[in-house]
Amino acid sequence: MREIFDRRSIRKFKNQAVEPEKIDRLLRAAMQAPSAANQQPWEFIVVQEKEMLEKLAQTSPYAKPVSESAATFVLLANENDMRIHSAWEQDLSAAAENLLLEAVHLNLGGVWFGVATAGFIVENVRNLFKLPAHIRPFALISVGYPDGQQNQFIDRYKAEKVHYEQW
Repeated sequence: MREIFDRRSIRKFKNQAVEPEKIDRLLRAAMQAPSAANQQPWEFIVVQEKEMLEKLAQTSPYAKPVSESAATFVLLANENDMRIHSAWEQDLSAAAENLLLEAVHLNLGGVWFGVATAGFIVENVRNLFKLPAHIRPFALISVGYPDGQQNQFIDRYKAEKVHYEQW
């Protein structure tokens, strides 16, 4: 599958909107992800308005490219949908990767910014969107048409990282 091997973190985007049907495809791909006990705890906020993208970019010191994206998806977990509370980050990670791979398939670029990895970023996102207590911020995924950078194969395989039967 070409998308797995070609996907790269694209942080620079053209000033070009992503078509609504592509936004829909990205969301559908994310929601096709596997999840523990099929709990599907994900929720999404799609941000496309420039002013809101600029505010969202300020929630993390690493998220500057958000402001130049055509759209940024805020991935959230709904605690009310969790049956296996310890698996929500795995579920959201699978959804995030599906979204990123579909972006490559649609000739878009994308980049994943961690939110759940830092408490202050979680609070910044929580406050920006006035999230209820049962909604947990997980990540931001910015997408758009690449400007300069390309999704292209770079061989990352390292045989020394593979172990058979034992360490």
